[in-house]
Amino acid sequence: MKTHRARRVVYVALVSLAALCLLPPAGSRMAAQGKGTIKIATQSPLSGGQAALGEGIKLGAQLALERFKGPLEKMGFAVELVPFDDQAKPDVGVANAKNLIADPNVLAVIGHLNSGVAIPASEVYKDASLAMISPANTNPTVTDRGYPNVFRVCGRDDVQGAVGAEFAKSLGVKTAYVIHDKTTYGQGVAEFFKAEAEKKGIKVLGFEGSEERSNFDPTITPLKARNPELIYFGGLYDQAGPFFGQAREKGVKSRFMGPDGLDSSDLAKIAGRAVVGMYYTSVAGPVSVYPQARQFAEEYRKKFGKNPEPFAAQAYDATAIALRGIAAAAKIEFDGKGDPKKALYFVLQVTSDNPEKWGENREVKRLLIASPTPKM
Repeated sequence: MKTHRARRVVYVALVSLAALCLLPPAGSRMAAQGKGTIKIATQSPLSGGQAALGEGIKLGAQLALERFKGPLEKMGFAVELVPFDDQAKPDVGVANAKNLIADPNVLAVIGHLNSGVAIPASEVYKDASLAMISPANTNPTVTDRGYPNVFRVCGRDDVQGAVGAEFAKSLGVKTAYVIHDKTTYGQGVAEFFKAEAEKKGIKVLGFEGSEERSNFDPTITPLKARNPELIYFGGLYDQAGPFFGQAREKGVKSRFMGPDGLDSSDLAKIAGRAVVGMYYTSVAGPVSVYPQARQFAEEYRKKFGKNPEPFAAQAYDATAIALRGIAAAAKIEFDGKGDPKKALYFVLQVTSDNPEKWGENREVKRLLIASPTPKM
């Protein structure tokens, strides 16, 4: 199967499998018989401040691959995970994407963590018809462009921001101050929160973007003077942690809230008691809220010696979807023209003049016939 055609068949197969979640065991494994190697790639930050979530994505994908690669191995393929560190940087993610599409054995990408990386990288995947299944990207643009090879298994920020604002209103909050990290993700979800909060009658006293990582005095001083009831931080835990800690140290009494970018155990390591009582929304509920995910959590802890981070379970599901799509595509062999090497043909007999029963017409004969040999 030629690379571009193989990738296209894979993502078409994925459309019909997009609802798949936490499949049963795939069965016994067999050694590869020489048909070649199928690679599933991951792209997420494996170094830097966001590595906790990025590593969770890689490990969730690894666990799924080990569990669900059996059918492809039975067909004679070797199946391999190839993790890439996008460093949470758009230029690195794009460079990695170019390397991925150059490898004909890569048939799907699980990633990214950051929408600001996923959006430009997916432009590269689109041109090569390489399926991307995101476990974590929530910015609406990721899928609103309508690219047929781009999927996600999580929700969107236009909804998540509104959920946060609705909950803030239910707490009786009347004033809020919104801060974001100037990224596609952080600013986007902060804008959605702000817009919905104002619709709900919450007065937004400030809306500010900052790329600061250590000294938040310039933000905290004017914020404290406005004394908002709630501070909403649109961004990631590695920046929010120091901000929340310094805000409490400087006597800020406001409630804290944010989106799923704050959903990491490392936030508690960074900010300590400053985040006790904080609210956050998430598109990746903890595995404890999904009874069917209990086995996943147990397998993850047994395999890696730690609890799964948010988005690990979503990466597991995304990888399972990819493997099922590839297995479905691998059952169809094409010739050099793009025709199936063998196709089914049927002879049927009409059994009723009732249009409602047309689908019950009788199969008289079924034939599996090879495609015609190309004329020279």
